[in-house]
This record gives sequence, C-alpha cells and structure tokens, in this order.
Amino acid sequence: MKNKSLYGLIAILFFTFLFPVKGECAEKEKQSETKSIDVLIQGDTLRLLPLADNAVRVQYKKGESRKLPEWVYVGTSCPQYKVKENKETVEVQLEQMSVICEKLSGRLTFLNKKGQKIVSEIDTKLSPAVIQGENTYCAELHIDSPEDEALFGLGQFQDGYLDVRGLSRRLTQVNTQISIPFFYSSRGFGLLWNNYGMTEFNPADQKVEFQKKGAVGDKVTVNVTSTEGGKAEVRESNVFVSTLTVPEKGKYALLLDVGQKMARSHHLEIDGKKVLEMKNLWLPPTASTIVELEAGTHQLQARLEKDDKPVLYYKKVDNETVLRSPVAACVDYTIFIGEADDVIASYRNLTGNAPLMPQWALGYIHCRERFHSQDEILATTKKFRENKLPLDLIVQDWQYWGRYGWNAMRFDESFYPDPKKLVDELHAMNTRLMLSVWSKIDPQSEVGKEMMQKGYYIDQTSWIDFFNPNAAAGYWSNFSNRLLKPYGIDAWWQDATEPENDDLEGRKVMDNTLLGEFVRNIYPLMVNKTVYEGSRKDAPEHRTMILTRSGFSGIQRYGAALWSGDVGNDWETLRRQITGGLSLMTSGIPWWTYDAGGFFRPYNQYNDPRFHERFIRWLQISTFLPLMRVHGYMTDTEFWNYGEEVVRLASYSLNLRYRLLPYIYSGNANIALRGGTLMRPLVMDFRTDPEALKQKYQYMFGPALLVVPVVDENIKEQEVYLPENKGGWYDFYTGQKMEKTSGNVRVPVVMEHIPVFVKAGSVLPLSEACQYSGEVANKPWEINIYPGADGKFEVYEDEGINYEYEKGKYATFTIEWKDKQNKVILHPRKGNYSGMPVQRNLKIVKMDPTSKDGKIVKEIVYNGEKQIIKL
Repeated sequence: MKNKSLYGLIAILFFTFLFPVKGECAEKEKQSETKSIDVLIQGDTLRLLPLADNAVRVQYKKGESRKLPEWVYVGTSCPQYKVKENKETVEVQLEQMSVICEKLSGRLTFLNKKGQKIVSEIDTKLSPAVIQGENTYCAELHIDSPEDEALFGLGQFQDGYLDVRGLSRRLTQVNTQISIPFFYSSRGFGLLWNNYGMTEFNPADQKVEFQKKGAVGDKVTVNVTSTEGGKAEVRESNVFVSTLTVPEKGKYALLLDVGQKMARSHHLEIDGKKVLEMKNLWLPPTASTIVELEAGTHQLQARLEKDDKPVLYYKKVDNETVLRSPVAACVDYTIFIGEADDVIASYRNLTGNAPLMPQWALGYIHCRERFHSQDEILATTKKFRENKLPLDLIVQDWQYWGRYGWNAMRFDESFYPDPKKLVDELHAMNTRLMLSVWSKIDPQSEVGKEMMQKGYYIDQTSWIDFFNPNAAAGYWSNFSNRLLKPYGIDAWWQDATEPENDDLEGRKVMDNTLLGEFVRNIYPLMVNKTVYEGSRKDAPEHRTMILTRSGFSGIQRYGAALWSGDVGNDWETLRRQITGGLSLMTSGIPWWTYDAGGFFRPYNQYNDPRFHERFIRWLQISTFLPLMRVHGYMTDTEFWNYGEEVVRLASYSLNLRYRLLPYIYSGNANIALRGGTLMRPLVMDFRTDPEALKQKYQYMFGPALLVVPVVDENIKEQEVYLPENKGGWYDFYTGQKMEKTSGNVRVPVVMEHIPVFVKAGSVLPLSEACQYSGEVANKPWEINIYPGADGKFEVYEDEGINYEYEKGKYATFTIEWKDKQNKVILHPRKGNYSGMPVQRNLKIVKMDPTSKDGKIVKEIVYNGEKQIIKL
C-alpha cells in the first residue's frame, strides 16, 4: 500500500516550482527517468509521466525492481504540461486533462479539461511475492466506481457480459478467451493496466471448494481439435457440491475455476437455480457471473468434468474497481480522458496505429476445416465463381504439411504438388490464399530439429521462444524462405498464439532468463510482431494481413485481425460472441470476426433446418463485422452443401457485404489514419444514454448503421432500442423513416436479413454488386441520403493492396448533405494514386416519403471537381 503516513517525505524532482513550468515527456524509458514528475514517499517513488494531451502514465515503485522491455508502447507525442504545487497537492495540467496528487496520501485524482473529477484512486498496493524462487511484487490498484457507471473492455470473454462493472475476471490467454488489460468507462475515461502477466479484475478472495457427489455423470466420445491434430476424446461428467454462506444480502461477483487448463463445461446452480451454463468442446478454465443472494447459507451444485477440481471465488460487489497482478515490477497504469473515440485514438497512437487492411480482406473470407488438396481448393473457388457467389480470400487450414510433421512449413507434395501454381491460379480467379502457420513446430521436423539444436524452444514445450530475438529471427527465416518467398501467399493464419493451454506458467522464456509469469499474456504480441515485421521486410510491396487467435495491447499495429476461436454453434454461443467482439472493440482492437456458423457443428448440419437458420443468422451478422468469414470443424462449409434456400439467403448477405465495401473501406482508412473503430458498442456514440448502455447485442457499424443481431430461433418480430438521434432513424432496407424517433420499438423480422437502421443525417455510399473487391473501384456507386439532420461522409480510395498510402498516395472526397438547403455537395477530390478512376457514375438517392417511390434520384458523373446537387 502507498505509505499514507502524515510524516511522508515528499519531494518533487523538478528544477523549480516557483512558477508553473512546461515539461517534456520522453520517448524512451531511460530518458523519462529524468523528465518525469516524481513524488518520493518514504523512499518509494510515485512517477507521473505525461504521454499525450489526454493521457498520463502512473508508476509506483519500491526500490530496485526488474525492468522489462517496453513491448506495448511505441512512443509518445511529447505533450506540453504545467506543474503546480501548494501545501496539500501537486497538480500536473495537460491540454485535455489534469492529475492531482495529494501530498499526504499519495492518492491521485484525474480531471477532464473542464476541471471535473472523472476518476480517483482509492488505494495502491505493492506487496512482496516469490515466483519460481525469484523475488518480485504483487501489484494492485483500487479506483472508485459509482453505481451508475458502466465499464467495457478487457478483451474477448465467453461469459456473456458487455458491462463488466463489478464482475470478477481472471485475465489469461486461452482458446476462445483474449485478455486485453484495457477498459473504457461511461464516465469518460480509459485505463490501460501495464502488466504482461496474468491479471485479476475485481479479484474475489473468498472461496469455497467442491466435493464430488459421486460417479453420476455421463460418458461421451467427442472429436476435438488439439495441437497434434483432430482426435477422439472420452469425456465423463460428474456432479460436485458445496455450500456458500454470505453475511448480508446483495449482489455478489462469482468466479468458478474448474481447476484445469481448459474447461469443457461451465455449470453452477445455487439453491437449485442455474446461474452458469455453457458447454463447448473447449472453454476457458474460469467463468464469471453476478448474482443476487440473500444473507445465509446456500447450496451449490456444479456438473463438470470428472477430473475437474472446482473452486468458487466470490465477493460482494462494491463501489470499487480493482486490478491485481500477482507478478509485477511495480504498479503501472495509464489513464486516458475523453470520449471513446478520443481515448482509443490516443491509446493506439501510444501503442501503435493499425495499418490499412488490404481491400480484399474486407470481402468474403471462405474457410473450412479443412481443404485436403490443391485441386480441392481450386475446384471450390471455381464453383464460387460459377455460382456467382462473391469471394476474395480462401483459406488453407492446418495439416497441409502431411508427412513432414506439425507446422513443418512445407506442403506435402502428395496433395499439394505445386503451391506456386495454386497461388497463381487463385490469383487468376481474383482470389487470394491464406495459410495456417503455427508458433509451435514438431521437434522432429526439419525446421524443428534446427530450432531444437539452437535452443529456440520454450523449455519442455514445442512452442518457439519469441521473446528470444534469435529464436524469432530463426522462425521467420524459415517462414519466409519456405513459404513467403517461394509461393507469394497473400495472408497468414497464426493459430493458437496464446500459446494454447497457458503454457508459459511455471516456465522461463528469453533463453531461460525471464520468468514466464512476467509475460504470460503477451506471447501473441511477440508472435505477430515477428510475422508482420518480417513480411514488411521481405514482401514490402504487399500489405500484410494476419488472422490470429489471441492478442494483447498493441496487436493492432501488426496488421492483425483476431477471431473468437473454437466456439460452438448454438444461439447462446452466438450471443456470447457478439458481447466478446464488442468488448474487444472497447479494448482498442479494431479487427475481429468469428467462425460464422460456429466452429463445432452438429453432425446432421447439412439437412437440419434448425441449424440452417442459425447458420444464416451467424452469416447475416458477419456481414456487419469488421471481417466476414465462415469456418467449421470437420465440415465442408460451402453454402451449396446446405441446399438451395441456404444458398439464396447466403447470396443476399454476400452481395450486401460487397455493396457496403465503399463504406467499409473508408472505415478501414478511419481506423488506420485516425484511430477510429468500425464495430462500435453503443457507449461509443451514446455514452450518456443509460438505456443504450444496457444493449448487449445492438451496435453501430461505422457512423451510420445501427445493427440489431437476431440471436433467437424462429422469431417474427424483435424489440429494438433506438437511441436519441436528431432527425430519427430509417429502415436500412426500405428507406422508410421510423415513426418513433427514439426509444423501444418492435420491428418485423424476416429470414432474408437482420434489422438494420440508419441515422438521420447519414450519407451512405454503396457499390453495385460485384464478385470480388477489386471490381468496386470501377463500378457505379449509389449515394444514399437520409434527411433530418446535416451530415457528411469522407470517401477514401487507394490501390488497396500495398503501402503506397503511407507515402500519401491515396485520394479522398467528402460528400456533404445540407438538410435545410436540401442539397448535396460533392467536394473536390484530394490526392491521387496509381490507377485512380478519373470519373465515377453516381446515383444520388434521397429518402423522401412524399415522393412517388419514397425516394428522389439524380444520376451524375463525378470527375473530382466540386458539384452541388439540389434535391
């Protein structure tokens, strides 16, 4: 705990406090030691480091501690700031925020630019700890959290919560769970917890253990994926029982730990009432929920796997938010003040801005587990083209290495006789290839023997030690020389980058010099860093695109998109993917998707109409995800395998995705150039609307579209919440204006699509339908105008496949709607790039219920010069 003694010696290490002074932050930690604002409290150091106009990093240290490399931050904007002191406080003032340090307690309060208090420390703790025989610290932070606050972020979890205030979570990396130690508050601040290890969010220290009730479970044989391939497993359940006694009535945060590296079931009943229920072939080892309990003793029952050793941790929900890392060098966190877009833009600027995704990555991505040969990939692609089903990227999943060993970075010629010809023939069909490559390698393979000889494995595993620069370089050298350079493969699927089963715990990395516990959550960042930086060096003319199963703060700078792992296909799983994806967005990660249709699928999937309905709803939602992708275990996922009706419905969603590409690709530029977010939980646009904050599944897709996922079976109408918006909302499909401008409304639901609404004042560019993304540039566009408020949209265009945009070779033009003047202004085009269309046919469509067809249409030719169109 910070020494809160009245006798604390406080000194500010600054050259003067006679007058407010300006200071500089430093880009490197070494420099910052002399240019930060340090407060000494009985020999301990409280350090304030301004990083941006709206961001201050806080470090609380005891003496000398291990210094870890700065893997998350990539630099700062070196803001100007002033320091003021009086008898009670020291205040650091920046352009967008201030932080006040109380001299006697060391506690910090953070204010916005108006001087309003946003968040305050309650306590910090730094306690001695020993891990693998090495002395370290346990770091802990407590901040205030009023009852009306909502918190969003922490990565992607499977517990179904979007607002995580009061929830207990254990931040570890496992299949289907991505831990990002960042959250955003509805009060208008973000917090990045600067720790690479396991972190507990609102840790629950009270616990009860369970006892087996007896052998009353069921046995079942299942086919599962593993790091050695697919295999059959016999699983047997058992019932566990315990009791829980609480002294008072209230809300309690519960965290169920099954006691194994991975779970197969999350189940908990309290007094016969089910409070946790989730089944999948793989699940994280912990599950969280919040329940209302009466004072007294409660009966607990959990149906789990027979070898589980379940423990239930619990705590009463209070008005604090707590972060605790059991392995740490110091208490270290950064506070960002502002609206969500401002906070995330600043966060990305400090941890690395996302590069532009290739245009083809934003079309349809087709995947299955798995293609078995070169001919199979080509035949499938040809059938997509013949059936007029749009496609941009096709994916080869694992085991193409065949006889050469796991992830041998080599195609088995028996099935893939000429990979270069495969890539060339796909390119001739305007299709790209993504290849699965792992961060683990069979030690008996040719590459593995080299890794073993040079000591590049993490001890007692087959995972490469990416913390060792030599090991990372050796991995990339093989990757590049065996796969990238010979074949020209377009994109990389970095699977199991957690690494799987939390394998760093209890081990050492960085050539056995660093405890795995220090870096337990950051391994995926190091893997993707290696692949991205290597690709930029060895294939600089092509945009790098990586799909990775895990991530950490800063992963966005490596051209990486995340997906939700090996999930099931049921409705509840679908709902949990949406909350998980939205949480990842508020963790600052812009690119995400899921396995549309679910990874694990029913055995009768091809002729089960109930699964077909679920499959289509998964797909329809993916139309409005950052990336649109289908995948499935032991499944030929092609739409035609499910019958004509599935093909018809899938075709509608695919064509809609491609019509949206001008809008989506401009959103891609907003992510890369302005730190924006495409998939937007409602806190990002309606932070002060309490009802909007309660919506777990609705979200904005870009600035215009309100997406309402259908997450229940066979429904004919659905309740929708329309947030307050000047001018109201329009139905996306019909163009009709909603009678109610805000609040709850019931809308019809059809099988063709999910409900989507457009904000009044929106300008929405759409392309004509096309078969691949490269056609968009030369297609006529439709510019939809939704009256009721002024609006504008900036269209972004470039070559779509390279990094020329980094040299300024791109073009933009702004389409502006003046509502009261009833006119559209096409502003002059700015910039240019190779192959830029000289002119484009545009159909301007104004939604107008007073006209005959409900729309007013004018067709024009835009040649880059300013035009004013009166409607």
